[in-house]
Amino acid sequence: MATTMQALVKSEPEKSYKLTQVPIPKPGPGQVTIKMERVSICGSDIPLYKWDAIGQKIAKLPFTPGHECVGIIVELGEGVTAFKVGQRVCPESHIPCESCWHCKHDVKGICQKMGLYGHGVKTQHGGCAQYGIAEANAIYALKTDLSPRMACLLEPFGVSHNAIEEIMPIKGDDMLVIGCGPIGLFAIAIAKHLGASKVIAADVVEYRLQKAKEMGADVLINSEQEDLKKRVFELTDGNGVGRLFEASGAPHMVNSCFGMMRKGGACVLVGLPKAPLHVEEVLSEFIFRAITVKTIHGRKMFSTWEQSEQLLASGAVNIEPALTHEFPMTEFEKAFETLFSGMACKIEMDPQC
Repeated sequence: MATTMQALVKSEPEKSYKLTQVPIPKPGPGQVTIKMERVSICGSDIPLYKWDAIGQKIAKLPFTPGHECVGIIVELGEGVTAFKVGQRVCPESHIPCESCWHCKHDVKGICQKMGLYGHGVKTQHGGCAQYGIAEANAIYALKTDLSPRMACLLEPFGVSHNAIEEIMPIKGDDMLVIGCGPIGLFAIAIAKHLGASKVIAADVVEYRLQKAKEMGADVLINSEQEDLKKRVFELTDGNGVGRLFEASGAPHMVNSCFGMMRKGGACVLVGLPKAPLHVEEVLSEFIFRAITVKTIHGRKMFSTWEQSEQLLASGAVNIEPALTHEFPMTEFEKAFETLFSGMACKIEMDPQC
C-alpha cells in the first residue's frame, strides 16, 4: 500500500479547501483505517466550505471534511475485535464519548460530548480523503451488497428516517413536507412507503419541487407563489395535516407551520433555523391545538442505520432521483459550484480519483 494519499484539508480560517498530499494515517487503539469509496456533500458542508460564522461555530481547525461516506476497512487498531479487514462500513458522524449520561443509557446518538466526523471536533478525519481513521464505536458495518452510491447516503437518509419515526404512524394520514432539499426528499419517499394518503411538498425552488414529484409527492406548492396555509386547509377539508415534517429551517416557516396542523397532529422539526423562533398566535395555533412537537439530532445508533439499509437494499424506497451529480474528488471546486448553482440535489465524490 502507498504511504501517502490525497485529502481535502482546511487548516487556515479561509474559504474552500486545499487538495493536499498527506501521509496515510495509522489507526490508534480502538480505531480503524477506511479506504473511502464515496463521500457526499451535505448542506451543513456549505458553511464549512465558506468558513462563515456558522462554519466557525460548528467546526474546528484543522480538519478534513466529509461526514457522509462509505468505505472498506484496511487496517484495525489495537483492541478492535468487532470488525475485520475487508468489511464495508459507514462512519457515524456522531462520535460518542462513552461516559456521559446518554452514552450510559444507550442513546449514544445524542451524546452530550460527541465528536463530529468531518468537522474537526475530537477528530481531524473525514470522508474527503483516500483513507480515513474512524472510531470503532462509531462505524456501521453494512449487512447487504448495497452499492457505494446508495450506502454513502445512509447517513442523511437516516436523519429523515429517524425524524419520521418520531411522528409515526404515517399510514392513512396526510403529511406536509416543508423544504425539499435531500432530507425533505428522503422524507417524502419514506412517507409514501409507509402509506401516507397524501404527501404535500412545499418549497420556493421549482427544481426542488420537481424532484419532490419524482420522489412521490402528491401535491406540489411553491410557497412564494401561493398561500401555503390556505392551500393546506383546502387540501385537507379544512382540518390541516395530521403529520408535518419541517426541513426548510426558514424561521418564518417554522414559526407558521404549527397553524397548518390538524388538532392532535404531530410534527418534527429537522431544518436548522438561524434566528429565534416566535409563534404569533400561540394559543390558537400552538397550545390549544394539542399537537406533538418533536426534534431530532442525527440517527439512533445503530437501529436507524439497519432499518435504513434494509429499505434501500430491498428496493422498498428508491432515492436515486435525489443523487444528481457525481465528481472525482480532484474536481471538488466544481462539485461545490454545482451545489451553489441551485440546480443540484445530492452530490457525491470519488475520493480515489
